[in-house]
Amino acid sequence: MNSGASRFTGGLSAGHGSEPVSAWVQRWSSLVPAGGTVLDVACGLGRHTRWFLARGHRVFAVDRSAEAIDGVRALAPSGIGERLETRVADLESGPWPFAGQRFDAVVVTNYLWRPLLPVIVDSVAPGGALIYETFAAGNEAYGKPSRADFLLQSGELLVACAGLRVVAFEDGYLDGPPRRVQRIAAVRAGADGSWPPLPL
Repeated sequence: MNSGASRFTGGLSAGHGSEPVSAWVQRWSSLVPAGGTVLDVACGLGRHTRWFLARGHRVFAVDRSAEAIDGVRALAPSGIGERLETRVADLESGPWPFAGQRFDAVVVTNYLWRPLLPVIVDSVAPGGALIYETFAAGNEAYGKPSRADFLLQSGELLVACAGLRVVAFEDGYLDGPPRRVQRIAAVRAGADGSWPPLPL
């Protein structure tokens, strides 16, 4: 693995995507424009895909695992499948599957592939939001992931989001299970340069 790039999803065997909806994602879902499109990056078993579908959004879910994507399709709430688009794609070795597309929200949890960070940020549409949460340096004290490749360094998300307006940023310890995380909620200015409402 390239030391300048890293990823950690926990894998399907660890139930990635089957955990409860991230409290961070729940808290900042209000930043997503009503009815807007949401890109769920490395969606796993689709906990956030289902969350945003239930909130009335159109969701694009992508993961490298066909098994995970099959599970997302099967578990999507009935009657709203027309608002779900799924793709199987290797986000590290293959081309970005959404070239030229932007979304009203991009959501990433428990996933890090450093070369993709600029693409993820650029995928936020004018007036849209980025909600990102993953493991950070210091997590090695509590278990996996423990390699530096898999852990955000101090302030790394802030640097990655330099072109966005940061609404909230945290870097610290969480319990249940114990872990060190870094997370950010940020928005892009509208096409006219104005900022969307920022409900806190």
